[in-house]
Amino acid sequence: MANILGLGIDIVDLERIRKAYERHGATFALRICTVDEWAYCARHTDPIASLAARFSAKEATAKALGTGIGEYASFTEIEVIRSESGAPALKLHGNAAQTAQARGISAWQISLTHSQNAAAATVIALGD
Repeated sequence: MANILGLGIDIVDLERIRKAYERHGATFALRICTVDEWAYCARHTDPIASLAARFSAKEATAKALGTGIGEYASFTEIEVIRSESGAPALKLHGNAAQTAQARGISAWQISLTHSQNAAAATVIALGD
């Protein structure tokens, strides 16, 4: 049975993400997302809710790692993917993956949600 090694939660106002996107466009999105994540978001008529959910997921993941966004985990090193069932899942790269491994994290649970005004994510880091 896996132990909970970390927990992170984050909520972001969609208007904040919308304003940043309107100012900087895809440059802003690609500072937060991998190319594949942005391709998923951009398929939507309004990509802001999906973009904001990924922003929250990355912040929540960094909190579960115990590092915050920065040297040990950057936005693009934390990737929200879709499992075979379509549920969101996490894939870590670079320093974020190394940090997770060093902390004994071997699996993740993630939940995303959004409304007309906000997006939120909860992330649980699991290990033995």
